Parts: sequence; C-alpha cells; structure tokens
Amino acid sequence: MDRSQGLDALQSALAARFSDAESLRIDDPLTGLESLAKIASRGSVRHFKPEPVDPALLRLLAAVALSAPTKSDLQQRDLVVVTEKDLRAKLGRLIDDQAWTAGVPSLLVFCGNNRRQRQIHDWRGHAFANDHLDAFFNAAVDAGIALATFVVAAEALGLGTCPISALRNDAEQVSDLLGLPDHVFPVAGLAVGWPAEAAPISPRLPLSVTLHENRFDEDGVREAVTAYDPSRRYAAQRFVEDFGEDTAYGWSEDKTRQYAKPERTGFGAFIRGKGFRLD
Repeated sequence: MDRSQGLDALQSALAARFSDAESLRIDDPLTGLESLAKIASRGSVRHFKPEPVDPALLRLLAAVALSAPTKSDLQQRDLVVVTEKDLRAKLGRLIDDQAWTAGVPSLLVFCGNNRRQRQIHDWRGHAFANDHLDAFFNAAVDAGIALATFVVAAEALGLGTCPISALRNDAEQVSDLLGLPDHVFPVAGLAVGWPAEAAPISPRLPLSVTLHENRFDEDGVREAVTAYDPSRRYAAQRFVEDFGEDTAYGWSEDKTRQYAKPERTGFGAFIRGKGFRLD
C-alpha cells in the first residue's frame, strides 16, 4: 500500500467510524498512514480459521506487548498463555454463554500484578506506603495498556483478536484455575487466531461527544447520542422478557439494558480478598 492508498484507506475507515470525521485534518506529507488505517478500521474477530497460532509467534507478540508504556516503570502486568486443553475447557465453561469462544485457536489472560512491587519492598527492606486504591488501579491500567498493544501488534500481522472481559464474571474461579497469588488478578482474556472473515467497522460515538479541548464539555451530548443510535443495530435485544421489544433499539438502549441488571457484584470482594485495600 503506497502513501496515497494509505490516506484513502484511513479516510474511509474514519468516515465509517465517526459521523463527524470531516472535522479531522489529515496532512498529506504524513508517513505511516497505512498503519493508522489498520488501527482505525480494526474490528473484533469472533470467527477464526481452524489452524493454530504458532506458540513462538504468540511469545513474540507478548514481548512486543510487554514493551508498552507502564506507570513509573513498575511493570505491573503479566500475561498467561493458556495451552493446556483441560484448562482451556474449564475456562471455557465459565464463559459458555458466549458460544463463539469455544473455537478460539489461542487464549491469553492479561493480569494486573501488584505482587512484584510488594515483593521487592520486602527484599529491599522498605515499607510499602501506598496500600490504597491506586495500587490496584495502576496494575489494572498497566494490564489494559499491554492488552491494547498486543491487539495492535497481532492485527498488524494479519491475526484477529477479541478481548473477553466475561472472564471477570467468575474472577475467583479464573484466579484459582490460573494459580494467581495475592495481589495478582485477571483483567481480561484475549482470543487470538487467523480470521475466517473480515471484521466489520463498528461506528463509534461522534468525536463531538468524546473528544474535548481544554475542558470537559457535555453540550449537545443527548442529541448526539440520539442521532448515533440508528447507526448501531444488534442481532438480538437484551432482556426482552423484562423490557419488551424496542423498534428503535440502538446503542443507548442496549447499554442501559445491560447495566440495568447486576453484573460482577462480587468483584470488589474478590479484589479485597486478593489483599488490596480500595480506600
């Protein structure tokens, strides 16, 4: 792909993603536009070819992901590559409401790890003086950054990926199965494989809603969300038995129905059980 093709691909992807993409300026002299186009046009893959991903390639991508930024160089994120069939099956049963996960060629679990920091305090004889919410938050964010970097790296090579946050629905069982010690916790799984089909580009909320300059601004947000809703349609509506059918079902209705039901109510207790203080 030459530079002009990269420019066209990027403009096309952003136009599909944002209703107000015309507000973006893309300077022709910029290099690397094809890389930006790949990121802008990415989508989560849930249908994979049957062939496996080379373990050496997964290890390489993990090394690239672990090269990502990390808060204060604390490096509070670890990856678990799940290869044992029995372990895969047990993890799969925890997310069996998402049938597509059964055919995932490779599964990784990204973990926050505040344990090492506490260990080196013991080894060096210094008090750990920051035993509060920020200790958990920093490790969780580090894991999220590593996951995002892995996604970009994998998809640059033609692989498909899809994060699996549903693993946190049974965080304690996941932790037990993976042998995670105190102060180490699962953030999300990641499905990795060679895509069987191209992933669609999901429209995002307009930039006018999510991109701010100098100060947070909510002017017009309700109108913008209402205008955005028709661009998002779902194969099935959530909890029809409780909320009924909605002929105008879109993003805001789907997300409010999702969070109108209790979800992961025990996660805070699980994290506290891992030794974190969240005050």
